[in-house]
Amino acid sequence: MNIQIFGKKKCFDTQKAQRYFKERRISYQYIDILRYGLSKGELQSVLKAVGFSALVNSDSDDYKSSTLPYLQSEENKKEALLEMPFLYKTPIVRNGKLATVGYKPDTWSQWE
Repeated sequence: MNIQIFGKKKCFDTQKAQRYFKERRISYQYIDILRYGLSKGELQSVLKAVGFSALVNSDSDDYKSSTLPYLQSEENKKEALLEMPFLYKTPIVRNGKLATVGYKPDTWSQWE
């Protein structure tokens, strides 16, 4: 397994995800999404696995005040997401081409 956890330091679900993998002695790589964001390839992979609506926190004030809800083209939305990593729901947990958004221990246990 090649686990990557993209999250925010103060996000409770991100901390729970890290604890989940630590308790099972599964090595993972933690990436601060606010500092490093997602690369184009990582974003494409996550979008394929979970879809746009699961990835974006559309309830946040940041989302409502951004231009993202008004963009029409999918390519423009992807570009905007790359520039605004604070709009992602976290944690984003990747295992190769598989990915989850949020705390999903049932799915992660199937990866083991």
